Amino acid sequence: MAAKVVLDFEKPLYELEEKLSEMRVYLKSGEFDARTESRESLRGEIEALEAKVESLRKTIYKNLTRWQKVQLARHPERPYTLDYLYMMTKDFVELSGDRQFGDDKAIIGGLARLEDKDSVFSQSVMVIGHQKGRDTKSNLYRNFGMAQPEGYRKALRLMKMAEKFGKPVITLIDTPGAFPGIEAEERGQAEAIARNLYEMAGLKVPVICVIIGEGASGGAIGIGVGDRILMAENSWYSVISPESCSSILWRSWNYKEQAAEALQLTADDLLSQGIIDRIVPEPLGGAHQKPEVMASTLKSMLIEELQGLLNKDSSGLVDERIAKFSSMGVWNEEE
Repeated sequence: MAAKVVLDFEKPLYELEEKLSEMRVYLKSGEFDARTESRESLRGEIEALEAKVESLRKTIYKNLTRWQKVQLARHPERPYTLDYLYMMTKDFVELSGDRQFGDDKAIIGGLARLEDKDSVFSQSVMVIGHQKGRDTKSNLYRNFGMAQPEGYRKALRLMKMAEKFGKPVITLIDTPGAFPGIEAEERGQAEAIARNLYEMAGLKVPVICVIIGEGASGGAIGIGVGDRILMAENSWYSVISPESCSSILWRSWNYKEQAAEALQLTADDLLSQGIIDRIVPEPLGGAHQKPEVMASTLKSMLIEELQGLLNKDSSGLVDERIAKFSSMGVWNEEE
């Protein structure tokens, strides 16, 4: 069994939870000295510690810095695209290849059915997303979620297929960036991403994009143009990572926390700036704490958004989508 991953800011909470677990085992064992301890007093200590743990948990996770949210977004136990697919949809059929070069395992996609609990709403959708690995072997297989040109061309092929058959498109974004290798550039990385931006803007079917973890640079925006942009509470979305920003501005990665603050890359930041439309709330402590709850919340929001978008005609969708992205950004003019 893999060891539990504990982030630096979670260590005080983890230490208290370990102590609480030991006290519970001690109580059940009955090995304590009845002359100096009573079962009731020990239970009282446990209850007091439980209250302290819960209070500390709320204090930590309700006051996260931007850098701490970046760390949560990268948590190795966080649900990835395939996890959401299996928890949210039925009858997923993966579709592979770009019909030009190969099949990029960093991006997966295919047809699936999205249904509510009572099957009142049931809709076939095309789901496309970045996929990371859980260990060294699977990360190498998935290229750490960094797509190459064939990945973006595969995504575009599936989007155009969805448009042909009138199926909505849902994209799940979770990448540290597009693959920066020279071979990717030789095969047209920049053109592939740019082509996706152009084509996604004009898709005649509803498009919903969700940042579920990391949303870095062109690697994210390559499947990130949609009618509605949702963002998980503890995810991040930016033109550059805090570490890369720090290395450019300060010639060192040691200023990544200051860079994260300056980049304003959290869901709250981007909602206030009009870059995203809704925040998907996560269970306390992050999506990895209760993946099923997170998937259920996201599924409900996706169904709600789709019900509104499916009522719109195709020309209206395209016009509103283009207007949405054209209106982003603020500036000041000085004489």
